[in-house]
Formats: sequence, C-alpha cells, structure tokens
Amino acid sequence: MPLKKNEIAKFKKVLEEMRYRLTNSLKGTTDEVKKPDEIGGYSQHQADKGTDDFDRTISLELTSQEFNVLRHIDRALEKIDENTYGICDITGEEISVSRLEAVPYATMTVKAQEKLERGLL
Repeated sequence: MPLKKNEIAKFKKVLEEMRYRLTNSLKGTTDEVKKPDEIGGYSQHQADKGTDDFDRTISLELTSQEFNVLRHIDRALEKIDENTYGICDITGEEISVSRLEAVPYATMTVKAQEKLERGLL
C-alpha cells in the first residue's frame, strides 16, 4: 500500500531535521580535524602525539560515516520530490513503513540492502 501524503510529509520533516543536525555536526567535526597541530599545542610526549593522531583518525572515520548518511538523506529527499519515496531503488518494491520509521533515509528494501552488502547486486 503506497504511503499517504501525510506520512510522506512526516518523513520529509524527519529527514530535513536529520539533515540539519548532521550538517551542523559535520561542520564542527571537519573544522576540528582541519585544525593545525599548533593550535592544539605541541604534544610533550610521543605517546601524546599518538593519542592526538588516533583521535583525529577516529574523527575522520566518523565524518566519513556521517557524510555517507547525509548522502542517503539527500537521496531520500530527492525521492520525495520525485514521488518515489518508499519505493526500492533496486527492485521497485514498496519499502515497509516499519523500515522507513527505523531508517527514514532507506531507499531499498531489507532484502535488496542485504544483497547489495553481500555483493550480489
């Protein structure tokens, strides 16, 4: 059963809020990662420098994951504009409302997502 207009409006609002929060979070994280070492002060010990590098690596990994989620959110918003939100990009089947409630930026059914992750698509 296709999504109703009020359901799509609800998901759009949720996606826009997620996008806003994530964008603000990414701005702060990328600014922190881009800071030169001099601003944070020089590490007095080699182990401190290693910890600083580790923290920066973790921040970069989180930023990468956040950019990936942001890309999915943008795609879901695009699908709303195209009137295809709730339809799997791969199979053309409807995505269950329960999946969209759990992952509003889902653009594939669970089965299609699993196949993609296994490299079967």
